[in-house]
Amino acid sequence: MEQNENRPAATPRRKKRPKRSPLLRLLWSYPFLLSVLGILCVIAGVLAFRRGHSPAGKDPADVVAEADSPEETTTEAETLSPEEERQLELDTAQRMAAGYDYDGAIELLRASAYAEDEEYAAAIASFEETKATLVRVNPQEITHVFFHILVMDNARTFDGDYKQDDYNQVMTTRSEFEKILNHMYSRGFVLVRLHDIAKLEPDENGQMHMKAQDIMLPEGKQAFVMSQDDVCYYEYMEGDGFATKMIVGEDGRPTCEMPMPDGTIVTGDYDLVPILDHFIDEHPDFSYKGAKACLAFTGYNGILGYRTDPSYETNEEFLKNHPDFNIEAEREEAKKVAACLLADGYELASHSWGHRNMGSISIEKLTEDTRKWEDYVEPLIGSTDIILFPFGSDIGDWHPYDTSSPRYQILYNAGFRYFCNVDSNRYYVQIGDQYMRQGRRNLDGYRMYYDLPETNPSKQHLEDLFPVEDVFDRTRPVPVPPMG
Repeated sequence: MEQNENRPAATPRRKKRPKRSPLLRLLWSYPFLLSVLGILCVIAGVLAFRRGHSPAGKDPADVVAEADSPEETTTEAETLSPEEERQLELDTAQRMAAGYDYDGAIELLRASAYAEDEEYAAAIASFEETKATLVRVNPQEITHVFFHILVMDNARTFDGDYKQDDYNQVMTTRSEFEKILNHMYSRGFVLVRLHDIAKLEPDENGQMHMKAQDIMLPEGKQAFVMSQDDVCYYEYMEGDGFATKMIVGEDGRPTCEMPMPDGTIVTGDYDLVPILDHFIDEHPDFSYKGAKACLAFTGYNGILGYRTDPSYETNEEFLKNHPDFNIEAEREEAKKVAACLLADGYELASHSWGHRNMGSISIEKLTEDTRKWEDYVEPLIGSTDIILFPFGSDIGDWHPYDTSSPRYQILYNAGFRYFCNVDSNRYYVQIGDQYMRQGRRNLDGYRMYYDLPETNPSKQHLEDLFPVEDVFDRTRPVPVPPMG
């Protein structure tokens, strides 16, 4: 990935200049909250504010501040001329408004040293006029789609070996994912976070209760959640046409490493995160206030392609093949990527430590798995209150949770408040007093193949999202094996 070269060129520092607004100073202090606008403006390249969100309620600016020094960017901000600074604020506000954050855009301009400027006043009036036309999204009608690691090289993934059938069932190819994004965008879907739908709020006595939130969108827009499971880049997938690691790119944003057949390692858009980031760069109205996907991790193979689990310290075969292995270095790199993802707007979630069926394993195994998650993964990504159940399992049936049950209590005491299973219905949302629950729809080879017109003429499952016959990758081996 090329380094970001769109920063404004340095100019001599001015002795007298309008005072910079506190919000603009904040924008320049945290580079992970900035992203590249695709088009250069006439004065200089424009950096746009990207609002992040921590699933544990932690301010993303705090996450980034722990890993990055603000002094490094403050010096560059000091070189901006007043006109450049003014243009930066206006373009930042426009970008925020494009992502439906009209309040934030208005606040930014009103707090500016240039707030009395006619162009600022006109922009504020325009934002307020548009904001007045927004309608509230029904929280019970928000769909949730999910993916696994994306197939990047079909020839290596579908090569006829013993893993091919599993990949064919549960993976989505790059071309399918990109087509899904375009179709859902054209149909007015807008990406939101789980925490945008509902969150814990205090009552008059200070007691916390889960409350539905007001997601305000233009009429005709549809809110949806996206998640990705197993963002660990498991060892068994190596050599099969997938990315192998997520890193922080030269531009400060998350990207992926991908091994080529000749053994070289390339960096770029080789999985969901960088592809989604660049799609939202081009289509900011696809994301509600900077929302991205929810990424779920197990822990037994480490996370994000880093071998962070303590079992690797005693794995003789692994150590023989990796004589320079340093688990502390692996963990530090994983932490940096996790902080980068949070600052970039992603939510991070548990997928259990051992990819276990949380509804059927024994209480003892559930307790052990949850402890391993807390000991070996939480220190890398921070606390999270989201769990995406493996195997589409759950700890209860479709009725509201029995919050006194041992399984619920184990997960609740570990801090989880958002619980997601797998459900083929368009909408499955429960907002209890202390939790939110949502069903997820798998957009994989199995689901798409069995929704093709020639396979299932009724096309009941995906027709609201995209035309499956246009999306399904015809280079897949068919028939896709049924789920056993």
